[in-house]
Amino acid sequence: MAISDGVLKKIIISYTYVAIWILLSFTVIVYNKYILDRKLYNWPYPISLTMIHMAFCSSLAYLLVRVFKLVEPVSMSRDLYLRSVVPIGLLYSLSLCFSNSAYIFLSVSFIQMLKALMPVAVYSIGVVFKKEMFKSDVMANMLSISLGVAVAAYGEAQFDAWGVTLQLLAVAFEATRLVLIQILLNSKGISLNPITSLYYIAPCCLVFLSIPWLIMEYPSLRDNSSFHLDFVIFGTNSTCAFALNLAVFLLVGKTSALTMNVAGVVKDWLLIAFSWSVIKDTVTPLNLIGYGLAFLGVAYYNHSKLQALKASEAQKKVQQADEEAGRLLEERDEERKNENQN
Repeated sequence: MAISDGVLKKIIISYTYVAIWILLSFTVIVYNKYILDRKLYNWPYPISLTMIHMAFCSSLAYLLVRVFKLVEPVSMSRDLYLRSVVPIGLLYSLSLCFSNSAYIFLSVSFIQMLKALMPVAVYSIGVVFKKEMFKSDVMANMLSISLGVAVAAYGEAQFDAWGVTLQLLAVAFEATRLVLIQILLNSKGISLNPITSLYYIAPCCLVFLSIPWLIMEYPSLRDNSSFHLDFVIFGTNSTCAFALNLAVFLLVGKTSALTMNVAGVVKDWLLIAFSWSVIKDTVTPLNLIGYGLAFLGVAYYNHSKLQALKASEAQKKVQQADEEAGRLLEERDEERKNENQN
């Protein structure tokens, strides 16, 4: 069966957005690793790097929202901002800070393997906050993902306990942030796209990060007379980070969140291959077996979510059809009553 030009065009555009997102996500991860790793660029200041990203992204988001008016701001009171956005900003700053810090101690490939625990964290925290129903089959799936990651960690040649702790904290804070977005924003009818998210959240992230930065990194930067801010390195790095947020906006807007999840799996495998072949990180057979198990668990979880979503949409259509049929019957009854009266 031939594909129409319109459908073919949509497929090409969708795959183009996927390719752009994978490329930018890949670039930001490898670029951050390059800057922070002591054996590469040797600038081990993860909080400073995160603050540079937040300052750059919040400035550009302000220009897009307020100056060029390319993106509509969300109507939000000060009380709502303080109660909802600020806690999310705190979690986001902690997630980014710990995630960037892990690049100093762990390989890119192993970090991607640990990130496979994200569905486990999101589901577990969702159950705690009563946003997810506890189901034994789902929990068994979560345990299989965790087992896979544990096998990958056991087989890691350059295992660093502190690095693993940092990455697990990053996963926990990011999962909590995702759940709180549902509770504090989505439940109130507020939806933030990646640009408005940066506009509202990045400035408070900058404030939160400044506290540990003053204590932990500023003294070292101040005393390091050889330090100078390389505008080419940090400017292009920050531009990539902002472009990644734009790509997320386009990818989810033009395709779906599920497409992004599938693209994320492809990106993780590419990063593992790149880390092994180009950066020369050690990837052991046990690493791959463990991540393979985790990957199958995540794939099954995404499939289950998709099936549940389809079932929910089908049920809504049936309800709408029943309501429509009910209205038609009422209208016919009214017409018959009018005819009898006449």
